[in-house]
Amino acid sequence: MRVKGGPQTQRRHKKVLALTKGQRGSKHKLYKRANEAMMKSLVYAYRDRRNRKRDFRRLWITRINAAARQHELSYSKFMYGLSTAGVSLNRKALADIAVHDPVAFAELAETAKASL
Repeated sequence: MRVKGGPQTQRRHKKVLALTKGQRGSKHKLYKRANEAMMKSLVYAYRDRRNRKRDFRRLWITRINAAARQHELSYSKFMYGLSTAGVSLNRKALADIAVHDPVAFAELAETAKASL
């Protein structure tokens, strides 16, 4: 007589089906399809936790560039000007200033221009 695993198998299946709750079609009803969907979604989650960092950096650079160009500076010249002036603000902070405090960003742009 073979051993089927009974309660352990049920618990494992239940856990997988709980993780795929919200998926479409058979992906949240059938164990085999749900397990495939779960493994794929965990791979996506792992990959995109790393990609999120890249995406935010791209967004910050885009915002800083847009704000710098309003003051006749390119992004690279703006960042180089700030570094030579000794201003050490990261891109996240600069992007936040660019969006929420245009007056302060204008002062930073003047500082960058002056040190070029």
